[in-house]
Amino acid sequence: MSFNNHDTVVRFDIVKNRRKFFIGSSAIIIIGLLFILIQGLHLGVDFKAGTRLDLYIGKEFKPAEVEAIIKEKIPDVAFSPVTTYGTYQAFTRFDKTVSSDTLMVVEQSLKAKYGDQVNKQVSTVDPSIAQEMVKKAAIAVAVASIGIVIYIAIRFQWLFGVATVAGLLHDVFIPIAIFSILGLEVDLTFIAALLTILGYSINDKIVIFDRIRENLRTMKSRSIEDLEHLVNVSLWQTMRRSVYTVATVFFTVLAIALLGSESIRNFSLALLFGLVSGTYSSIFIAAQIWVNLKERNMLKKKA
Repeated sequence: MSFNNHDTVVRFDIVKNRRKFFIGSSAIIIIGLLFILIQGLHLGVDFKAGTRLDLYIGKEFKPAEVEAIIKEKIPDVAFSPVTTYGTYQAFTRFDKTVSSDTLMVVEQSLKAKYGDQVNKQVSTVDPSIAQEMVKKAAIAVAVASIGIVIYIAIRFQWLFGVATVAGLLHDVFIPIAIFSILGLEVDLTFIAALLTILGYSINDKIVIFDRIRENLRTMKSRSIEDLEHLVNVSLWQTMRRSVYTVATVFFTVLAIALLGSESIRNFSLALLFGLVSGTYSSIFIAAQIWVNLKERNMLKKKA
């Protein structure tokens, strides 16, 4: 071993225990896949034809009373439970598109019960637009991923790019799985959160890979043991930066999730899940995948 000066940096052998991290992440992914296959995703009106009705009641009200009025005026269309948010506000979502005239009747009935301050906001998406939204959201994520691979391959090397994309797929899947498990609504703000996670997570991975690349120039790694030690040193050299950065952003987003409006609650939650999974995967998954790929190359050259 030719880099004793760095030995004190390593407080825990992350690389040696990488198989445990792979098993842990695989278990989470399998559980998430099962939930997605069994109960699917709770798609919002952005991806599923229907109508979302936001109501400003303007005074104390009981959701059950609002539901009774909606059920009376629109008996033939299923809708989600009326959910309160903000100050005297609530929303519900209809499984089918509902005409503006019908919703006007609902608004008039609510005004008759709660007063003229009652107001509504309607978001309607028909089936063709919903399908188009799903298609474009998938294309946006795919294009972003391809761009990341090309960027990493040009700036670093191909193996770093492969490891980065594997880590990013992990980062994107974890929030999707958690949303499926918790039954949270997936809408356009969720897609925006995923793209934000991709940007944040790749930045974290680049910092780690950049340190590995720098150490490869100064620390000799003639054997697999040398390579694993080099990666361990690199991870611990960037550990404080990774933890401090994610902690700062995490508590900021947590404050937004707790104190912000209902309209950005799912966006904040998706960011929280993605921040945690992104930091975890940068250290324990992506870097370890690169170690596996690099070791395979070294063994091939020796054969």
